[in-house]
Amino acid sequence: MNTVPDLSILSERPAASAMPRARVIGAYLQEMRSECLRYLRNPGFVLPTLMFPTIFYLMFGVFLARSNSAEAARYLLAAYSTFGVMAPGLFGFGVSLAAERENGLLTLKRALPMPPAAYLVGKMSMAVVMAAVVVTLLVLIATFVAHLPLTATQIAHLYLVQLPGVLPFCALGLLLGTLVKGQGAPAIINLVYLPMAFLSGLWFPLSGLPHAVQAFAPVLPAFHLNLLALDAVDLAQVNPLPHALLLAAFTVGLLALAARRLRRNG
Repeated sequence: MNTVPDLSILSERPAASAMPRARVIGAYLQEMRSECLRYLRNPGFVLPTLMFPTIFYLMFGVFLARSNSAEAARYLLAAYSTFGVMAPGLFGFGVSLAAERENGLLTLKRALPMPPAAYLVGKMSMAVVMAAVVVTLLVLIATFVAHLPLTATQIAHLYLVQLPGVLPFCALGLLLGTLVKGQGAPAIINLVYLPMAFLSGLWFPLSGLPHAVQAFAPVLPAFHLNLLALDAVDLAQVNPLPHALLLAAFTVGLLALAARRLRRNG
C-alpha cells in the first residue's frame, strides 16, 4: 500500500536568519585586514607603488628643482602625490581582479558566507592605506630633504584630498579588471596609467603642453585630483566642489559599469 510521505517537517524549518551585525562587521574587518596584508607581503606590488613616485620626486622635485623656480618642489609634491595614489587603485583592483577572475578566486569568494560588498571594501581599504603611505613618504622627503616649508594645515589638506582621491582609480581599475585577462592586465593598465599622468599635467605643467592636450585634460580624473592637490599646497586657487563632484560621479559611474559586467560575465 502506497503511503504519502509526511512533509510537514519541511514547513516547520526555520527561515534563514540574517547574519548578526557583529559577524557582518567582523567579515568586513577580516577582509580589509587580509587584503592589506596580502598586498603588503607582495613586493611586486609594494615596491613599484612606493618607489616610482618617491624616486621621481627625489630626482625632479628635489635635485633638479634646485636650478628651477622655488615653487617647483611644491608643484611636484602635489603632482607626484596624485601620481602615487593612482597606482594602488589601478593596479590593486585591475591586475588582481583580472587574475582572480581567471584563477577562480573571485568565484570562491562569492560562495563564502560574507557580505558581497566586503570584497570591494577590503580592496578599497588596501588602496587607501597604500595611498597614505605614498603621501607620507613624499611629505617627509619634501620637508626634510627639499626643506619645503609646509604648514600643518597644508599637509592635512593634502591628506584630505589624496586619501579619498584614490577611489576614482579604484573604480577605473575595477572596470579594467572586468575587461582584460590576468596576463595582459599589467600592460593594459600601464597604457592607461602613464598616458593619463602625462596628459593630466603630473609630469609637466599643462601650460607647456599643446592646446589639444590642455582641452582634453579635464576629461581625466587625475587632472581634477591634481588641481585639488595644488590647491592643498597653496599653488592654485580653485573651487573644490565642482572637482570633487566630478570625481564622485566618475567613481559611481564606473563602479556601476563594473558591477554590471561582473553580474553578466563573472
